[in-house]
Amino acid sequence: MTWTMTQDLGAFEAAAGGFLRARPVAHTVPPSVAASLGRLGADAYGDGAPWCGSWRGADGAVAGASLWTPPRAVLLSPMPDDAAAALAAALTRERCAVPGVNAVRAPAEAFAAAWRRRHGGTVATAARHRLHRLGELTPPTPAPPGAARVATVADRALLLAWFTAFAEETGASPPRHARAVDDRIVYGRCTLWETGGRPVSLAGVIPTVSGATRIAPVYTPPELRGRGYAGAVTAAVSAASWHSGATELLLFTDLANPTSNALYQRLGYRPVGDHLVLEFRDA
Repeated sequence: MTWTMTQDLGAFEAAAGGFLRARPVAHTVPPSVAASLGRLGADAYGDGAPWCGSWRGADGAVAGASLWTPPRAVLLSPMPDDAAAALAAALTRERCAVPGVNAVRAPAEAFAAAWRRRHGGTVATAARHRLHRLGELTPPTPAPPGAARVATVADRALLLAWFTAFAEETGASPPRHARAVDDRIVYGRCTLWETGGRPVSLAGVIPTVSGATRIAPVYTPPELRGRGYAGAVTAAVSAASWHSGATELLLFTDLANPTSNALYQRLGYRPVGDHLVLEFRDA
């Protein structure tokens, strides 16, 4: 039972790609991040080259995967607790200054405990997210005034501003390069709800991996909230994704935001599981 670490995305895909694609709902984040790195470059999330890992169990089969894009938290697939603890040792050997971990609860806590034993400091819960999967889509009735449209190059400045505002509001990292937004525009992965000729809400989609598409982000400026725009644009992009061939539609919510959790459940999204983002401090 051992971790194989690499900074070669091709080697990571060869080792862990099949494992990740076999469970596209449970493994939604690492393969989508790896795909973005492949399209946008290794510096898509930070100056440091990403570290990827695959863990093989006693039977020799891959049973865990990790992806760290500094300076963000390390991403873990679901995995046994002992694999998560062993990953802390593997990243320590590579002199990786990991600032935190993002995963379902058990491996996140196992990794954090092992990291703290090695490096000291404290562990704080930075966020609690809930993964949802769409069952039967139920668009809002009545719908707010307006209609959905796919964003174009003419919307580039607005998208950059709204992506940045979303990141600041949620504590996420803003787009590091405009090319991340440009990539979404080229492939039609941003939808705007527009009323009276004015965009009022945004919903983006992550590229489909093994039939699974994740909606992110969903953003409405504060002064325009409470009018049903977010629900309408999310329903529109969900329907468009179904029609484009996606077999699973997913999204994350912040458990600290009861309004968004209730909204997505009204649209037909049902809870799958919770994820923790743990932050390492004073190590």
